[in-house]
Amino acid sequence: MSFLKFGDKGAAVKRLQRALLDAGFDPGLIDGAFGAGTRAAVLAFQHSKGLVADGVAGPRTQSALGLTKSAKLPDATPRGTVQIATQMFPFTPLGNIKRHLPEVLAALKADDIGDRLMVLMALATIRAETESFEPIPEGRSVFNTSPNGHPFDLYDNRVDLGNRGKPDGERFKGRGFVQLTGRSNYRRIGKTLGLPLETQPDLGVDPSSAARILAAFLKSVEGPAKDALALDNLPRARWLVNGGSHGLDRFTDAYRRGERLVAPD
Repeated sequence: MSFLKFGDKGAAVKRLQRALLDAGFDPGLIDGAFGAGTRAAVLAFQHSKGLVADGVAGPRTQSALGLTKSAKLPDATPRGTVQIATQMFPFTPLGNIKRHLPEVLAALKADDIGDRLMVLMALATIRAETESFEPIPEGRSVFNTSPNGHPFDLYDNRVDLGNRGKPDGERFKGRGFVQLTGRSNYRRIGKTLGLPLETQPDLGVDPSSAARILAAFLKSVEGPAKDALALDNLPRARWLVNGGSHGLDRFTDAYRRGERLVAPD
């Protein structure tokens, strides 16, 4: 299925315009030219349906308008090759990419987030969280350990993470490709995946489990992440995973490299 966007022309655009008008979103002239009026109508329709509001009529928007039966986005995982990943991870050992990339892509596909935006989001997230492309445990730093405290004591009483005091900080420190952090996240993602992460948090560094955790976490923020990416708001996309801007420079660099390497559908 093709995407219809600003500047496109033809019969498919005319069908889109008629469908928008029938849905109560007037695109202006029904002339088969995707101009400003059509884009505004698409945006308004997308907002009304809770879709990614990017002004582009992709599979989900066309499905919601009754123009197609399938809302499935094209699978981009086959295009996430080792060659592309090495360019997105210029400082990472090739062996790590070869070892872990297949499981990451398979997990994204299994969770139905193997489209281009989410593949780029996933790889950029790994670059930001663990540039080595390995599912590692979080190291001690000034952000998690006080000058005179025990390891990860600054996490112990983070009620926003569901932690209940010592030793929760160290027990539920960041792990994996996405650096899953906090008792509540371990419980939530563990329940989603059927993994005992709350009682066995070290499963977070098992490569197979870590790939599934990454996919499940990104699936949980898919809507707002795609909204942010569609608006080219990379800081917002990063915040949805990290809760801040840590690693934003690496995230942005990887995402921009990927944008150039993986052509739009």
